[in-house]
Amino acid sequence: MNKSHYNKLFKVFINEITSTRDAGQKEYAHSEDNVFANFERVAESLDITREKALMTYLLKHIDGIKAYIKGHKSQRESVSGRITDAIVYLFLLWAMIEENECITTQTKKQEKC
Repeated sequence: MNKSHYNKLFKVFINEITSTRDAGQKEYAHSEDNVFANFERVAESLDITREKALMTYLLKHIDGIKAYIKGHKSQRESVSGRITDAIVYLFLLWAMIEENECITTQTKKQEKC
């Protein structure tokens, strides 16, 4: 695949990721005020961190991707859907980390987020 073709695909992928993120926000978070609401509800129910809750969901998709790579092509969800979901979860984890670091930074009064 050449770079031009990849760049076009990349734009399609980003649009798909954005669409999946937006749909997931409505379906799971139930709030535009807190994009982490679903993970926080699960975390509270299981007495774990929201990051561990997110990781559990992410690993489900990683497991499906791994099965696809090992040759298990027939799955309930397409491998591209699993990859998209995994990317969305990684972005959410990144945002959690950013928020956690902001809170830590604010506590140390080094900078305001």
